[in-house]
Amino acid sequence: MDLLTVRNLGKIYTGAVSYEALADINLTVDKGEFVGIMGPSGSGKTTLLNMVSTIDRPTSGEVRIAGEDPFKLTYDQLALFRRRELGFVFQAYNLLQTLTVKENIMLPLVLDGLPLADMNRRADELAEKLGIASIMGKRTYEISGGQAQRTAIARALIHRPKLVLADEPTGNLDSKAARDVMGILEKRNAEDRTTMLLVTHDAAAASYCNRVIFIKDGRLYNEIHCGDSRAAFYQRIIDLLSVMGGNDNEFSPVRHS
Repeated sequence: MDLLTVRNLGKIYTGAVSYEALADINLTVDKGEFVGIMGPSGSGKTTLLNMVSTIDRPTSGEVRIAGEDPFKLTYDQLALFRRRELGFVFQAYNLLQTLTVKENIMLPLVLDGLPLADMNRRADELAEKLGIASIMGKRTYEISGGQAQRTAIARALIHRPKLVLADEPTGNLDSKAARDVMGILEKRNAEDRTTMLLVTHDAAAASYCNRVIFIKDGRLYNEIHCGDSRAAFYQRIIDLLSVMGGNDNEFSPVRHS
């Protein structure tokens, strides 16, 4: 079943010089899929993620999430839709330093007014699954980057969103922490059937996805599927990135896991 459908999507930024960031993007993501988006800097991948996440409006075409066109909702309806149906994981974690790990995780449920017993139960269950049960009482400045990103993932998953959007979630992590975080996302996708869309520069991170879509100059360039071997998939991602070109420093150093 299609959870996300993007049809003929285009985005033009107008100014002194108009700039076409995306053109004629067509994309379907099934429920339970884990899809990566890659491309050189300025290719339009973050623009695409921003439109799927309803942060930015398309100039043309449409986005449907679980059959709903979010851009036809009122401002208040859209805010509610974003909070209930979408989960976000960012490179910079975006945790609140004044709150504990547990309070950060429970924030989406607090906004929805869930009973405290339910919030505690859900937070504790997720903390066990994500390996952060021992740090739930700590403040965010007392934990490592990897733990902070696990906390952010727990916050993104706790309200059981239909779609999780991750923008460079391993960008600030060393290779071991990056592998741990991607392993967690992969497991939650496999076990909970949570649909995920990942924007990344890192071929190792992308190799955890079911398939990877490549964007170049605002257009779909290619798409590859994982198949049976993750090592082979990783190598195909590397090969395709090298064919696409871009600056040498744009893609993370090759670090196979």
